[in-house]
Amino acid sequence: MSIPTGRILVVDDEPQIHRFLNPALTASGYESVRAERGDEALRLAASRAPDAILLDLGLPDMDGHEVLAKLREFTDVPVIILSARDRETEKIAALDAGADDYIEKPFGLGELLARIRTALRHRLKQDNAEKPLTVGGLTIDPILHRVTLDEEVLPLTRREHALLLLLARNRGRVLTHRQILTAIWGHAHTEDVAYLRVYIGQLRRKLGEAFAALIITEPGIGYRLQDGEN
Repeated sequence: MSIPTGRILVVDDEPQIHRFLNPALTASGYESVRAERGDEALRLAASRAPDAILLDLGLPDMDGHEVLAKLREFTDVPVIILSARDRETEKIAALDAGADDYIEKPFGLGELLARIRTALRHRLKQDNAEKPLTVGGLTIDPILHRVTLDEEVLPLTRREHALLLLLARNRGRVLTHRQILTAIWGHAHTEDVAYLRVYIGQLRRKLGEAFAALIITEPGIGYRLQDGEN
C-alpha cells in the first residue's frame, strides 16, 4: 500500500459524495478524512491537520459560510467549496471570506483533483513568495520589480507589476474583484471594478497575445492566472 502524500478533509452530509470521493482520493495518493457536520469538521480540522478541505455549504448543523469563518480563525489550510449553490453572490462571499476555490455540483472528478493539486501547490509556494516566479517564459521578480518575457524586460508600471505578481502568487486560484482591489489599491477602492478592468486590459496588451490568454476572466467574480501544470 502506498503512503498518502496528503490528507484531505471532506465535509459533506451526502453519503454518496463520500462514496464517490473516498476511493478517488485514495487512488490519487491522498488520505481521505470524513465529516458530515460543521462541528465535526472544525474538530477534525484542528486535530487531524488536513492539507486541504473540501467543504459543502449546506450542512445540517450550521451553514458552510459559518464553518469557513471559524476555520479561518485558526488555520490557513486551502479550502475548496463544493456546493450546488450556483449564484455569483454565494461564490463571491465564499472567496472573499477566505475560500481558495469554488466548484459547483455536479462536478467532474478530474477537475476536482486538478483544483486540489493547484491549492496544494499554492500553499507550498507561499513560503517562497519573495523568490522570482516563472510561468512558461515569463519571469516575475518581486524584489527587483522586473518582469521578463523570454529574457526581454517588459515596460510594466509598478501597479501593473503588483497586479501580475498577485495573480502569479495565487496561480490557478480565483481572486475576486474585491480581493484584488483591496490588495493593490486599498480598502477605499473595493468597488472600482471598471478601474481594475482597465489595468487588466493594459497588462494583457503588454504581455502579448500568447501570455495575455493566461489571465482568465471569471465573469462577475474576478480573475485567475491559468495554471498550466494541471
